[in-house]
Amino acid sequence: MVERRPGLTLFAHAVLITGVLLVAFPIYVTFVASTLTLEEIMSVPMPLLPGDQLVANYSQVLKAGTTGGSQASVALMLFNSTVMALGIALGKIAISIIASFAIVYFRFPLRHFFFWMIFVTLMLPVEVRIIPTFKVVSDLGMLNSYVGLTLPLIASATATFLLRQFFLTIPDELAEAARIDGAGPMRFFVDVLLPLSKTSIAALFVIQFIYGWNQYLWPLLVTGDESMYTVVIGIKRMLTGGDAANEWHLVMATAMLALLPPALVVVLMQKWFVRGLVETEK
Repeated sequence: MVERRPGLTLFAHAVLITGVLLVAFPIYVTFVASTLTLEEIMSVPMPLLPGDQLVANYSQVLKAGTTGGSQASVALMLFNSTVMALGIALGKIAISIIASFAIVYFRFPLRHFFFWMIFVTLMLPVEVRIIPTFKVVSDLGMLNSYVGLTLPLIASATATFLLRQFFLTIPDELAEAARIDGAGPMRFFVDVLLPLSKTSIAALFVIQFIYGWNQYLWPLLVTGDESMYTVVIGIKRMLTGGDAANEWHLVMATAMLALLPPALVVVLMQKWFVRGLVETEK
């Protein structure tokens, strides 16, 4: 039985609140800066209360970007980032769940060898294989395209490993019962494994969506056309020089807009995400 200690509870809440404030304060300053004029941001000290330029700043970046650096609209950048993040997340999950299903439930020669070969690719991140990957994408004519942004990043050894470990916890009696009932492998996969895996899939989706959204190096290489910029690339392009040369009010507005989609995914799928990581009942 856990003993209730009011003092310890108060201390724990104080620590948690302090941590939240430390994390939230930079975000709050970014939001405040996105509602000010450039002159107000450059003043010392910068105001810590929201200004009256919220609608003007956000409307400008959504429609026309900035006057310096990248002129692509942030709305288009957000769309490109969303397509890329969704493509990477759904592609990783689809490939990983099929690979895990084959490794766990099919008996074929060298299946363990092939699994460990997949697992070894964890030691080969995008940065290591980026030159040959870029060469292949370039030769196939996939530069400045959504296929070029997503296809080279949809294989995931981590997701394959996690789903394999989950499938190993499913009792063999379920597969035997499905076989006795006349269900084939795909029927068993669709009607049994997928419903049981929904929380794990949801957790992987959140992780992989944020991974795809935050990609910088690969989109930087394969996108030369401003119409294909992701929002992460767009923010970097907006920084053209010294502090005085940057339109910080527009940069901060773009940063806040870039924060919203992954934050919404985490908030909306928080319940599924937590259950997928900690659930023990299968």
